[in-house]
Amino acid sequence: MAPECEASTSADEITAARPAPGRPLFELAIGYGLILATIWSPRPFQRWLYLAAVLWMCATIALSFPGWAAMGFRRRGLAASMWVVLAALVVSIGAVIVAIHLDTLRHPISARGWILTFGGYTVWSFVQQFLLQGYFLFRLLRILPRREAAVLAAAGMFAAAHLPNPILTPITLLWGICACFVFLRCRNVYPLALAHAILGITVAVTIPGPVVHNMRVGLGYLRYHAPRAHTPAAKIQITAIR
Repeated sequence: MAPECEASTSADEITAARPAPGRPLFELAIGYGLILATIWSPRPFQRWLYLAAVLWMCATIALSFPGWAAMGFRRRGLAASMWVVLAALVVSIGAVIVAIHLDTLRHPISARGWILTFGGYTVWSFVQQFLLQGYFLFRLLRILPRREAAVLAAAGMFAAAHLPNPILTPITLLWGICACFVFLRCRNVYPLALAHAILGITVAVTIPGPVVHNMRVGLGYLRYHAPRAHTPAAKIQITAIR
């Protein structure tokens, strides 16, 4: 059983001072639309859409800023939600053992490769987790009447952003649901982001690149070409958007 988290205040930290749903819906629709447009656009348009998405997110977060604690950047609930990280490690160890037996385990071919690949992905995991809870869920809780509906909507949007990857889409749907419910219970994004990084890296090192298309989504997934036979099999390249 997961440890109890500290009780939240009677006025929920996320939905307090609930505004009319029109503004959160507008911010969410434009922000998510820009994310999807970025994922599904070719270069060089992708770079401009990515910049537009970042600027929109930053501007709307600043305009409706509820405080860092409300978005999960706090110490309360940290220890009580660390079980999520332990659970991710258990899943990761199990997946690695299976990959060893199936001879599908792979890793970057140098120490620099480890740092650049997995270090960069860890940062990207924190960004994704913040967007899932601090942007999508935060606004959906103000739009939809029930928390369960907001969780399912946030997880569905998160998973849809990983289409058409048949491996990442169901994984992110399941993770999105679990992460959002844990967040509503403990209100801390740090363990969720760390668990996200562990699970994402596990997928990258245990599933062959040609199968998961090197973690690509959107147009990048459709345009992926498997490496040539002489390319080192151990090389990994995780790309957020390509």
